Amino acid sequence: FDSLPPAHYKETMCTVLVWIQQAETKLSMPQVAVAEYEIMEQRLRELKGLQSSLQEQQKGLNYLSTTMEDMSRKAPAEVSQRYRSEIEVILGRWKKLSAQLVEHCQKLEELMTKLQRFQNDTKTLKKWMAEVDVFLKEEWPALGDSEALEKQLEQC
Repeated sequence: FDSLPPAHYKETMCTVLVWIQQAETKLSMPQVAVAEYEIMEQRLRELKGLQSSLQEQQKGLNYLSTTMEDMSRKAPAEVSQRYRSEIEVILGRWKKLSAQLVEHCQKLEELMTKLQRFQNDTKTLKKWMAEVDVFLKEEWPALGDSEALEKQLEQC
């Protein structure tokens, strides 16, 4: 009986597995190209929330690892190996999920920086184009007014 998992172990295992499945589903959603900064901010908040949730679930994962070690010391070799295999699969998924979360957050932050820079450059360009438009619509000086023509040439 010492080698059997306690009820809390099984509950924690189910909780962690369900959480991993839900997080994997959220991360597997296809990434779409977004040109709206607010939507990107919202997605980043969601990813950061998922990271916080991951840290909260870490306690359960630690409990599973510790309990599995205790059980496998008391269990026969084949049972012990089954416990180890089970926890290794979970730890592998956990590590992959953690890495994906970090990668998604970094990529999104980089894209948000690029979008912000692009939007700023676009504003500057539009302002310059408006100024050029005003200049081009100005009345041309008379042909005999060389001083005004030189001034306009410098502006060009």
